[in-house]
Amino acid sequence: MNNHRQKRTSKPAAKPATPFAKLPIVQQRLQQIAQVLDKVLKFNFPADAVLSKWFKENRQLGGRDRGEVAEAVFDVLRHLRRYRHYAESGVGSANLRLAILGLVNPHNKDAILDVLDEGQKAWLERVLKIENSAINAPVRFSLPDWLYTELAKQTDADSLMAALNEKAPLDLRVNPLKAERDEILPILQADEPRFNLEATPYSPWGIRVNGKPSINRWSLFEKGVIEVQDEGSQLLCMLVSPRRSDMVIDFCAGAGGKTLLLGAMMRSQGRLYAFDVSGARLAKAKPRIARSGLSNVTCIQIESENDVRVKRLAGKAHRVLVDAPCSGVGTLRRNPDLKWRQTPEDLVELTQLQARILKSAARCVASGGRLVYSTCSLLPQENEAQIEAFLKEHPDFKLVPFEQALGDRNPGLSAEDGMLRLRPDVHGTDGFFAAVMERV
Repeated sequence: MNNHRQKRTSKPAAKPATPFAKLPIVQQRLQQIAQVLDKVLKFNFPADAVLSKWFKENRQLGGRDRGEVAEAVFDVLRHLRRYRHYAESGVGSANLRLAILGLVNPHNKDAILDVLDEGQKAWLERVLKIENSAINAPVRFSLPDWLYTELAKQTDADSLMAALNEKAPLDLRVNPLKAERDEILPILQADEPRFNLEATPYSPWGIRVNGKPSINRWSLFEKGVIEVQDEGSQLLCMLVSPRRSDMVIDFCAGAGGKTLLLGAMMRSQGRLYAFDVSGARLAKAKPRIARSGLSNVTCIQIESENDVRVKRLAGKAHRVLVDAPCSGVGTLRRNPDLKWRQTPEDLVELTQLQARILKSAARCVASGGRLVYSTCSLLPQENEAQIEAFLKEHPDFKLVPFEQALGDRNPGLSAEDGMLRLRPDVHGTDGFFAAVMERV
């Protein structure tokens, strides 16, 4: 009798949670993506850094697993505002709903529906039928209001904003110090046919890759024959057009992508200084420089744009490239988290810094030498406005049309005002801006 009473009044034993590793693979993947989103969407750090740390903490994941997680997370970042709009009507964890939207595609829709409960299934089926064109434009293009307002001023703005939400291809560059593209491209096409490699349309050194291969394992990469560099960035080096005997300064060298090409164009002769305020970025450049075979590069960490080592080079450089710190709006295909991490206040600070760097770098330019200013931004505050203000304050400089700077290397690009602008929807590159100025 007592046993019977005890049976009726005691709580049923809690059902043990299913071990994470024993969940169906699609369910595992959704939970993994939701876990990463919980960290990424705090926007305390760049998304790629957060992903890298999470992968190190989850070493059991294979390459394909990591690829699927990363792909879905970046898809959510590209379309975050629209996905959050869809997720408002759902149930359960908000990040899980975002994970579902980031992972679902026509090829795996049924597999995802199979692991959802009835409420989730009904929600997903409903949101997948929503006509995007009916959604408010800033939400449809997944942009913060301030950035939508800026980009809406551009020519063919809808085309541009849509392109910024697409996945970017991977661009490689042949090292002209070691090989020619016509020699290397057929080799790569034969070795890696699944990535549909093709010559870039504008740069004579570029190779476009459709996919995400492990480039660092390719023997041609290990030997310094190929490097990763967006085609737009390659074109900026063409604008600098250094000669073998020149003194050249890459004023904001970063990890050295442009430095490598400038050095190769100089045939490893002359003097090439790579300046940056970040020792960590320059440290990443050094093994790349060694692999490339260059011997004319000197990496220098500077305290600021007014470092004494900058002042010592006053009036001595034949070419100075200022690839200025910027909002990175032109790289949103690759770095979609930037649009959620930047603010109008950040833009004001960046434009002030750009003006200071440009003014300081200009001091290094010799008479008859050239100053090339560039950004990976699409915003006029960081681009045309900077050039107009600089030329007004520095009458000893004049604008050189980029067509003239490219000369017979011009692949068919032109602009009415002589300043180079590249767009993902028009040129297939990241968004870039560049202007060439000569000291008279």
